Amino acid sequence: METPLETPRSPISEAGWHTRMSSRFAGKGVCARCLSGFPTSGLGRRPRTNLGATLGQMEKQSPDQPLSILPFSTADVVSKVCDAAFGKPLITNVLRGQVVEAMIALALEPVWTWCSADYSSWDFERADGIRLEVKQSAYKQTWANGPEVKVRPGFDVKARTGRWEGAMSIDEPGRAAHLYVLAYHDCQDDEADHRDPEQWEFFVLPSSIIPPVSRIGLSSVRRLTDSVGIHGLQERVDFVAGTCR
Repeated sequence: METPLETPRSPISEAGWHTRMSSRFAGKGVCARCLSGFPTSGLGRRPRTNLGATLGQMEKQSPDQPLSILPFSTADVVSKVCDAAFGKPLITNVLRGQVVEAMIALALEPVWTWCSADYSSWDFERADGIRLEVKQSAYKQTWANGPEVKVRPGFDVKARTGRWEGAMSIDEPGRAAHLYVLAYHDCQDDEADHRDPEQWEFFVLPSSIIPPVSRIGLSSVRRLTDSVGIHGLQERVDFVAGTCR
């Protein structure tokens, strides 16, 4: 007769297991099934649950380990937004200012720093402290204006009661910038493209000669100075900035 490899153990009933475990955790205010983490029917039966499988499922549901990886990246989101906002020739009024400032930055950098922000009181600044503000207007709009709609181009040049430096409000009435670049897009046919720098004309004015109005029309601007194209913008800006010292 062969010797058994393992001494047989006395069978333990499932109800007895639950009783013994509850006694072990006595004084902790909960029963054995609560502290051990095993689900049970509550009738004293030992659960037949695979603990490894349960923990594995919990790990899969952890917020630090997502179940799947997104099929697109942050760069894809940026590309999608840029295409929706700037993928067509005509840019909405809300975003067109960014386009104009970008092309002016390309023309003036590195002498001028593009510092436009949410509460910035000017858009460009030179190392010597001379400040420049950009305003823009365009004939053709995204809402498909035709010849029957009379467009009156104009620019917001209103003097403010104060200005912002970061999150700090400073009581300093007047125009915070020393000079303005007023950009106008006059192309009225199907070739109009607000993203094309060569389709814009630029009027550079020292703040001191702008009349005390909130908005100045294109005809009034033309009486104050003549325009230049993108190729002559840097030279004109530097010249006018020299008169603002």
